[in-house]
Amino acid sequence: MKAVFVGDAYVTDEMMRNAAKQYLSESDTAEFFFFGEQNRGDMRDTVKKIEAHRREEIAVPDGLMEAVRNAELLIVHLCPVNADLLMRAKKLKAVLSCRGGTENIDLAFAAERGIIVTCNPAHNANAVAEYAIGLMICETRNISRADAALKSGIWREKYPNTDSTIRELSDMTVGIVGYGSVGRLVAEKLEAFKCRVLVYDPFIDESAFDILNQEFVGMDELLENSDIITIHARADKYLLDFEQFSKMKPTAYVINTARSIMINPEALTDALDNGKILGAAIDVFESEPNIPDFYRKYDNITITNHRGGDTINSYSDSPKFALKNWQNHEKGKKLRFWANREYMNKNR
Repeated sequence: MKAVFVGDAYVTDEMMRNAAKQYLSESDTAEFFFFGEQNRGDMRDTVKKIEAHRREEIAVPDGLMEAVRNAELLIVHLCPVNADLLMRAKKLKAVLSCRGGTENIDLAFAAERGIIVTCNPAHNANAVAEYAIGLMICETRNISRADAALKSGIWREKYPNTDSTIRELSDMTVGIVGYGSVGRLVAEKLEAFKCRVLVYDPFIDESAFDILNQEFVGMDELLENSDIITIHARADKYLLDFEQFSKMKPTAYVINTARSIMINPEALTDALDNGKILGAAIDVFESEPNIPDFYRKYDNITITNHRGGDTINSYSDSPKFALKNWQNHEKGKKLRFWANREYMNKNR
């Protein structure tokens, strides 16, 4: 079997080679390529194009088109996998993506060619889950504000939530919007804090409710009863808009480590200006690395620069998972995160 690996500034060549060494046999062959700019900072605009479904505008590495002609597996992270590339891959069985999103891959055309595509939304799930809980504590307990004040020579004792009482997580209800890989880990970790957990996810079958520990509720009930609302979903429109903020407690906090599109920034501004919520913690912005000026004016927002999934583990383990998942599939086990299964079913 021939496998082609395409690393980048995030999932590096070394990480790809380590995965190949661990999961490919001596009789297998591997070819390695590097996609994009050499460092993450320079990759920012490329990532934006990919996430905006503009993969056709981005060139693939020199030699890759020829390399895939006899490949059975293609393992990528951010590298575009478009129709032109797939047309040349006469023997390709699968594209194994090391990331959660599939914007860089033409899922429908791969299905037409009978090529399976897998993704890995769990690759940074634990990192994001840890970070989300860290933001909950940071915002509700004023950790960043205390740090900034002390570094400015101020012993600060009054904060935006002082009069509303500064509460422990054990005394709060946390609402999780989205119960995928990240949401489930957040719920699991929150069990240690002994807080009440509400979950909204319209894609979970009700039959699963009896075997899961959390309380599954409608979106309105979650908004009305949660002290902290943390978002772990994907969407192409605002999940939290003016209507949703109007249903929250005036003492509620909003956490977003998912995508910037989850929250309407104008609605968030209105909520903060008019006391509809008590605070927020935001890790993702539409115009990264530049952020709207209004975020800087609020004392009751914790802002961080898209660091939720940024751990060495989340990148280094991903190609290993991709290959192991495929090998399990070939042994007859269930294939996890089959990204274009729906398209393949339509083509049958």
